[in-house]
Amino acid sequence: MTTSKISPKTKKSGLATNQVKILHLIKRQGNITASQIAQQMQITSMGARQHLESLEKQGYIEHLFKKAERGRPKKTWLISVKGQTQFPDGHAHLIANLLEHMKLQLGDKAVDKLIIYREKDMLQAYQAALDPLPKLADKLEKLAKIRSLEGYMAHTEKTEDGWLLIEDHCPISSAASQCQQFCRSEQTIFETVLQTQIKRSEYILEGDRRCCYKINVQNH
Repeated sequence: MTTSKISPKTKKSGLATNQVKILHLIKRQGNITASQIAQQMQITSMGARQHLESLEKQGYIEHLFKKAERGRPKKTWLISVKGQTQFPDGHAHLIANLLEHMKLQLGDKAVDKLIIYREKDMLQAYQAALDPLPKLADKLEKLAKIRSLEGYMAHTEKTEDGWLLIEDHCPISSAASQCQQFCRSEQTIFETVLQTQIKRSEYILEGDRRCCYKINVQNH
């Protein structure tokens, strides 16, 4: 399983190392409790709570109470709007504005051509990296590493019937919300380089906290 690297933005935020790690942990998992954070980071519960309170005071995270099966609701943590800015955005807002102007001035066909050119470039780069690898699992791991370097905080998980390719962040979400061909294009690229059908089970633009692609080994 691959893990995402700490982004340059969070490195430069002035946050303590453990606070940066906690921010990434919440980003990856969402709705996580202080005790879960303490366990995964191998720090004390008190230490985790102190970091969480500091991050909340600075506006990077916020809490909510999640109903538990027994007892009182559990206090869980999630990334705030300010916290989202600490992760790579690929100048997405600028790209979104440019796309909107391109549509107005040149029409939808110009945007379609842009998507096609981008898809060709990505496909060539991904194929060059993945084609030499014989196994699907190796291809997936390599793809996740590439996507993480591009800011998607990608990793893989093994399931009973296949694999999940999970992207906890979308650095082009603003642009993709203006032009969802970006997302359709990327899924097509994944299917081509992995040589199998993929089903997107979670989608950031539909309100999910991450994008998740399901790969069934029976289809491979």
